[in-house]
Amino acid sequence: MSTTWHDSAPPPVRIGALGWLRVAARGLPMAVLVFGGLLVLLAVRLVERPLCGLARPVTPHITRLVCRGALAILGLRLRVEGRVMEGRGAVVANHASWLDIFALNASDTVYFIAKSEVADWPGIGWLARATGTVFIRRDPRQAAAQRDLLRDRLLAEHRLLFFPEGTSTDGLRVLPFKSTLFGAFFDHHMSIGLQLQAVTLVYTAPPGADLRFYGWWGDMDFGAHLLKCLAAPRHGAVRVIYHPAVRVADFTSRKALAEHLGETVRSSLNQSLTT
Repeated sequence: MSTTWHDSAPPPVRIGALGWLRVAARGLPMAVLVFGGLLVLLAVRLVERPLCGLARPVTPHITRLVCRGALAILGLRLRVEGRVMEGRGAVVANHASWLDIFALNASDTVYFIAKSEVADWPGIGWLARATGTVFIRRDPRQAAAQRDLLRDRLLAEHRLLFFPEGTSTDGLRVLPFKSTLFGAFFDHHMSIGLQLQAVTLVYTAPPGADLRFYGWWGDMDFGAHLLKCLAAPRHGAVRVIYHPAVRVADFTSRKALAEHLGETVRSSLNQSLTT
């Protein structure tokens, strides 16, 4: 995450006695669902992997059910708009919160692209590895190998998803999309017929709460943010808006593609927040 956000410090987290009761009432079943689902997924993957290789005909459905269930336990309403693209391609979205992962997995079968450090994060790293996340290193010397990895996953019909902003925000704005990773999709082995789809995540805060309630930015601690969400008396909603896919071949450069998709998401978020 970014260390600052326009000089605005994250709001403090304060939890009362009733809040801690809600933490227990929501947190325990959510933990059982997420980590129980992880065990089931790993068991199924032991059979799925030798039979299907990179293909995952069964385990993504487990991930989707778990994420939908987790959002339901939390009380965060999910609304999906637009149509998920068909065919080979990747998805890009704005990044506002760790909740994005649940919302996006609950809406479509996707495989995230994440920096290699995420694989070593306690809890989150285990889940990421089990669900087929593609880990990449920010090392120019490994660019060719990483392009090959992305190509193999796309050829296996995996729909890859990444956050081009490179950091999470307060959920009220979209940072410029960084174009580096878009370059991999201009590889001549992949660009023919390849599509990219922009997705906008729009969070509605609980009644009376700060509009940035679900945003995870600055020096926010994951544990504190999780507790705040579990302790909330009521929750708002998250809209997942799928925009029409575009063909990589229709763009002359990675920068042009990144700018187009970034503006699509930015315009959608601004319009959603003002209506």
